[in-house]
Amino acid sequence: MKTTDATSPARSKRATRRLTGTIVAAALGIAAATGSSVAVAQQRTTPATDIRYKTVAVDGVNIFYREAGDPAKPTILLLHGFPASSHEFRTLMPLLSARFHLVAPDYPGFGFSGAPSAARFAPTFANLTTVMDGFIRAVGLTRFTIYMQDFGGPVGFRLAVAHPDMVDGLVIQNANAYEVGIAPDVLHDMRARAAGPLDAKASAALEGMLSPEGTKFQYLTGVRDPANVDPTSYRLDSFIQALPQQHRIQRALIVDYYDNVRQYPAWRAYLKARQPRTLILWGKNDPIFLPAGADAYRADLPKAEVHMLDTGHFALEEDAEVAAKHILRTFRD
Repeated sequence: MKTTDATSPARSKRATRRLTGTIVAAALGIAAATGSSVAVAQQRTTPATDIRYKTVAVDGVNIFYREAGDPAKPTILLLHGFPASSHEFRTLMPLLSARFHLVAPDYPGFGFSGAPSAARFAPTFANLTTVMDGFIRAVGLTRFTIYMQDFGGPVGFRLAVAHPDMVDGLVIQNANAYEVGIAPDVLHDMRARAAGPLDAKASAALEGMLSPEGTKFQYLTGVRDPANVDPTSYRLDSFIQALPQQHRIQRALIVDYYDNVRQYPAWRAYLKARQPRTLILWGKNDPIFLPAGADAYRADLPKAEVHMLDTGHFALEEDAEVAAKHILRTFRD
């Protein structure tokens, strides 16, 4: 196994600072305008990075997404984790945009996408994938590599199983397809939530995950230096999570998470049969999704590259340049 102990690059920090003020202002302005939900941003271009900010309606839900690079070039579909959004990829996208076309959506109830009511959208991973399936068609994607992180794994693997001929490759970053990759106590809690209904203790623990402290824990645990992590990341996520509809959707998806574990055999069958070109990047200090989850892919993908990064769950906060280097090399043709 190759190991990368990266340092936090100055260029990544500068790119992060350029976007921070714009994102915070947008979040606060949206909140003031809507009161209880995150509205849809207008298309905009940041000249320094050529990231465009767009929305598209999918089954009546406004899906916000970031886009960069030339659509004529190979596409990477960037699928974010929990409790994040496409903001997770703000530093990576400029590093790849000369070589790739990059599309990073926010799921319903995350980031700047709409948060449909319970009557319109049942928050399950199956339904989340249905919306993302509609999204890729709405924006005209026909072939792409999937970058999947955390929640991006369940969505990305479901898309790959449903449309194997559309997928050119995978970048897997702290996203599981093997039970060995989940901390035992976390796996136990997943099973308990699936069995439901939640008792008071389990409900309180779930709310802790959705609290500002729980979000900050996910971002800072295992990093080399907390000063490397832009606080906009966890503060923006916490701001959005506190909105009623977004909170309802994200809570329901946590409860539904064990359904993904039930899908692991189907995902592994896809990997074994199709052998997609795969790059695995893993924040090795992640206390929830363990390094064993990265190494487990070797059983079904013997040609996959595995790189352990000396950081936490949201590895791009410290190691975007390292990730970009590996992606550019692995998917250079």
